[in-house]
Amino acid sequence: MGVFDRLERGLERAVKQPFAKVFKAEVQPVEIASAMRGAMDDRAAVLGPGRTMVPNVFTVELAESDYERLASYEHALTDELVAAAEDHADAQRYVAPGPFEVRLVSGEELETGIFRVRPTAKDGRQGGQRGGAREFAQAQRARDERREAQEREQREADARRAAAEARDGDRDHDVDHAADAYEESAYRRPAAERPRPRRSGPALTIDGRQVPLTAAVTTLGRGEDCTLVVDDPGASRRHAEIRISHDGPHLQVILRDLNSTNGTYLNGEQVGSEELRSGDRITLGRTHITVHLEG
Repeated sequence: MGVFDRLERGLERAVKQPFAKVFKAEVQPVEIASAMRGAMDDRAAVLGPGRTMVPNVFTVELAESDYERLASYEHALTDELVAAAEDHADAQRYVAPGPFEVRLVSGEELETGIFRVRPTAKDGRQGGQRGGAREFAQAQRARDERREAQEREQREADARRAAAEARDGDRDHDVDHAADAYEESAYRRPAAERPRPRRSGPALTIDGRQVPLTAAVTTLGRGEDCTLVVDDPGASRRHAEIRISHDGPHLQVILRDLNSTNGTYLNGEQVGSEELRSGDRITLGRTHITVHLEG
């Protein structure tokens, strides 16, 4: 049993970064492995049918205190982390441009318990896919452009809907004004009740479609019993949930990870439980979900 396996057995869940700042929790190898898996899923680029490429070089930037502690068994640790990355790539049927590498470096500005994983793609000198890193970079740019186009289309659709609602409100105002002026007439018809502008509630955008959040609890995952089924091999059967509550007039929407295998990411950061804001991006496996919170 390796270093990674021994430590993972005793760790029930990763330490959330905000708590690490408060309690000065030390970085554990299982947290690094989990972040590497999340980075692979988040940056996976589809190059063709059955061929999805991921970054293969991971630079782990640690606080000085964590680096000094982990550097004492750096070779054993990086070997275990490489093995964990290879296992995840095999399970997800990922390919890489070259052999997996893990590098530990010290970051002076980081506090104890806080670390960064910087993934990159690098062609292997031997046995790698020649030109794979360049192909991966091109595929990532194309993917990012598609995502930006989808988000831009969604923003434009939201703007058109808001403009249409504003026009409806102005039209209703003109009708009410005309009805008030008609009071001087000998016969006055009762003015029609002014319809209230339709307002949309919380919703999620996934794969180009919008899903309204109508229930107090919405579960997300691969399982058929989930409220929102996510067809992604990187998602757990019950991966995460979204809870909606009202604190007086304030709408509170909470995202909570359900002990998923690959973790739940909010705007690129792994989270356990976090309040959502409009425009936030949730990542489950390779699936990205945009949050819309409208009044």
